[in-house]
Amino acid sequence: MDLASPVEEVKGIGPKTAEVLHKAGIFTLRDLVYHLPRDYEDFQQAQNISDLKPGKVTVKAKVENVRLRRMRRNLNLVEATLRDKSGAIRAIWFNQPYRAKQFDAGKDYYFSGTMALSHGYYQISNPSATLADDYDAKASTAKIQPVYPARGSIKSQDFKKFIKTIDNNIALIPDMIPNYPGRADALFNVHFPETVDAAKKGREYLATEELFSLLLAARLNREENQKLHTQAIEGDMGALKSFIEGLPFKLTNAQRRATWEIIQDMEQEIPMNRLLQGDVGSGKTMVAALSCFVAARAGFQAAIMAPTEVLATQHAESLSKLFGNQLSVALLTGSTKRKAELKKHIKSGEADLVVGTHALITDDTEFKNLGLAIIDEQHRFGVMQRQKLLAKAHTMPHLLSMTATPIPRSLQLTIFGDLSVSILDELPAGRQPITTKIVSPNSTKQMWDSIDAELQKRHQAYYICKKIDDKGASELSNVKKESQKLAHQFPNYNVAFLHGKMKPAEKDEIMTMFAKGEIDILVSTTVVEVGVNVPNATVMVIADADQYGLSQLHQLRGRVGRGSDASYCYLINSNSDAPTRRLREIERSQDGFYLAEVDLKLRGPGELYGSLQHGALDLRIATITDTKLVHRAEALVKQFRQTGYDLVEYKELSDSVRKYQRLTTLN
Repeated sequence: MDLASPVEEVKGIGPKTAEVLHKAGIFTLRDLVYHLPRDYEDFQQAQNISDLKPGKVTVKAKVENVRLRRMRRNLNLVEATLRDKSGAIRAIWFNQPYRAKQFDAGKDYYFSGTMALSHGYYQISNPSATLADDYDAKASTAKIQPVYPARGSIKSQDFKKFIKTIDNNIALIPDMIPNYPGRADALFNVHFPETVDAAKKGREYLATEELFSLLLAARLNREENQKLHTQAIEGDMGALKSFIEGLPFKLTNAQRRATWEIIQDMEQEIPMNRLLQGDVGSGKTMVAALSCFVAARAGFQAAIMAPTEVLATQHAESLSKLFGNQLSVALLTGSTKRKAELKKHIKSGEADLVVGTHALITDDTEFKNLGLAIIDEQHRFGVMQRQKLLAKAHTMPHLLSMTATPIPRSLQLTIFGDLSVSILDELPAGRQPITTKIVSPNSTKQMWDSIDAELQKRHQAYYICKKIDDKGASELSNVKKESQKLAHQFPNYNVAFLHGKMKPAEKDEIMTMFAKGEIDILVSTTVVEVGVNVPNATVMVIADADQYGLSQLHQLRGRVGRGSDASYCYLINSNSDAPTRRLREIERSQDGFYLAEVDLKLRGPGELYGSLQHGALDLRIATITDTKLVHRAEALVKQFRQTGYDLVEYKELSDSVRKYQRLTTLN
């Protein structure tokens, strides 16, 4: 079976269906057979309604009182009563109007869904529905039913038919990894399992196969990076020591350790490829500054690329103040005046350190001797943008990337396996802990009183919303409406709003005004998740906080508590239900590394990785928190390299590995 064949070769897939599949990223037979079930239904385990407990449930029942309700903002809701001999329970389907006409009175159906308490009543939400007669007739040969993720107009049942038409060919699929047999059996057991355990083992094999590609890519990248050559930057340790002793504050041990690791890397003729990760407020900019000082003292230029003009300006101003006349600091952004003159200074080498935005990588920006490239908030930049910055050097420069998102250990070993990692796990002295409280939307008076007290002290506040306006079908808070409410509630204070669809110049102007204290309350989307340092901001309010991930909540909370004053973070639940585990965890902990581990377990690596590294991780099967599979894949990679296999001989494996390699390679 040729997995590279187009899906049009599958019986039942015509041009229109193929078009829908293409939009979903399914072009080949490989894409189709790797479109795995998201769940399984074992109708033989159906329970009596009277015996149900919260969680995933399956019942065999008749349907009564089906009703379609048209809600506001284009929402619709189908309600029904499911009844068996033991009792009845409510079922609801959101935005599935066809359910209202799906059921025949008097006939039994199998329903599988999640049962939970809502507004004082138990209900099953969005259950699947299968006519019992259809299933019972096939039960002797199909005990476990796969449930596939829908794609556009193509539903789970359609995918089941497509896979069924090629079931005989699955046995012919060759193994992808040398000396790791069982791929065909794994795929067959995932799509046509006899038992749930068989499906689980099949997924484990495919997950290991996926992790193998990722880990091999990281290893190959590291090996390739070791072959690159650059100029060594010899650190003047005497000058650095004197500079550090003259600082008005004491470095943390973590800052000292990270700086030393960077200096040791820069002294090598192999280009540094190091990631500096630290919790919010841990002092990454200071470590970057010391690295730039070492490079400049050795006769090299350094560049710091920041994602926004406001952040670049803040860096340039703080670094100019820090270095005084010891280093020449230049700021290059889109709005920089007399650019031509400034770029002459950069080209001649008069500028020791250049801080800027994307303006650093324009074609007419040239450096005399760029030796150190630093990318701040590196997840905001793409692979090509990073490579353009590196290309500004005559030889490959040393690269330091920085992120404020703590990375779990398991991700460090896998996704970032080709990087050296420095960790800042201490906060500078004087930082105040942030008091964090979960707030019910029905009990906000105490929160508003606290915010008013902070504003009276001439402190500032953030108010974070999920949406920009009230368009669409969501009941979530939005920037425009909340800013109007807050302006009415606090008439004596200046309220402004900010969101990602505003023009860059408008966003920069608002953030600059907030940083200067000209705005008291800033209502914003998560565009402020990373950015400028505003020590006077002591209040962070996050509306609909249960809709965010832990890492993002922690990042947002980190916008306050950056001065010597006590700070507060209020997490407003979107409803009056009990708080989620995410909210409880962030209420009790301010340890970003602990929260990152919890977030990884709760939400998986996809979203977290997306906030750390440009490009999609696209792990469709594997879960990086499964250390058993990670270690199994690591052993296979080691065996592959020791055996001396040539990756070129294995095209499918090579394509899979190269996909991951492109995300982090230096050259």
